[in-house]
Amino acid sequence: MALKVHHLRPAPGAKTAKTRVGRGEGSKGKTAGRGTKGSKARNNIPEWFEGGQMPLHMRLPKLKGFNSRNRVEFQVVNLDKLGQLFPEGGEVGVAELVAKGAVRRGQPVKVLGDGELTVALQVSAHKFSKSATEKIQAAGGTTTEV
Repeated sequence: MALKVHHLRPAPGAKTAKTRVGRGEGSKGKTAGRGTKGSKARNNIPEWFEGGQMPLHMRLPKLKGFNSRNRVEFQVVNLDKLGQLFPEGGEVGVAELVAKGAVRRGQPVKVLGDGELTVALQVSAHKFSKSATEKIQAAGGTTTEV
């Protein structure tokens, strides 16, 4: 006869009944294995209690302000950088900026108005500062938000 899974049984004495503490003086009755008196003998201390030591939530510094989970982190490009990268003028998009190594791909780009622009550029990006838009248009270029 082959041995099957339903024939298996634990070895004799391997399985013992669960000790039912605090159920009369016969076994672990009276104090139920907790000794006598003291806070650990009672059932009223919270798990975060540190024995009178300054609690963790009071040891840590308070947080100032908050950080928005919806904040968009832009990669910035200034006008003087655009003038260096594209001295001949023409079309400038996010793909061209990535190709020149000015920004990383997959992240939104914002053009800021730091520096001067001497060539006419047709710039397309996710955002523009007001001063950048004014300077690009003053140099004879255009801005389009993607």
